[in-house]
Amino acid sequence: MVKRALWQGLVAGAAGAAVMTVGEKLEQRLTGRPDSYVPALVLERLTGMPERRSRAVNLAMHFGQGAVAGVVRSLMANAGMRGPVASALFTAVRLSNDQILENATGVGAPPQTWPRRELVVDVLHKSVYAFATGVVADRLAGRPGPGQRHAALRPGRRSDVGPLPRHRV
Repeated sequence: MVKRALWQGLVAGAAGAAVMTVGEKLEQRLTGRPDSYVPALVLERLTGMPERRSRAVNLAMHFGQGAVAGVVRSLMANAGMRGPVASALFTAVRLSNDQILENATGVGAPPQTWPRRELVVDVLHKSVYAFATGVVADRLAGRPGPGQRHAALRPGRRSDVGPLPRHRV
C-alpha cells in the first residue's frame, strides 16, 4: 500500500497544487493581492540559499510541498478514509505543514496573529488544495481500503466487529 500511496500522493498533491494555483491567480486578479514569496523564502532558509525571492524557487516550493503533502492524503485514501470528510481533515494537515515550516524558519507568524482577511484567504486556498487533492487521491486509490471494508461489515466504530482478516495489498 505504501509504494502505491507514494506515487499516487505525489500525483494527487501536484494536481491539487495546480488547482490551488489557478484559484489563487483568479483571487489575486479580483482582489489585487500581490504574489506571496513566502514559499520561496521558506525554501531558501531551509536550504541555506541566498534569499532572492525568485519565482522559480517559489514555484518549486509551492508545487514540491503540495506534491509531498499529497502523500498523506493518498495514505488516507488507501486506508479507506475518503470523500469530503477526509478532505476536510486533510485541510488541517496542509495548513499545519505550512505553519510549521513558516514559523520554524522565521518567515511566518502564528495564524492567530494574522489579519482576519489574510487568514480567510489562506484557509480558502488550502481548502481548495485539500479537496482537489482528495478527489484525485480517492480516484487513484481505486478499490475499497481496509476502513471501508470494515465499515461495510457494520457501520461505525464498534468493538463487536473484529479486525479484518489480513490480506496482501
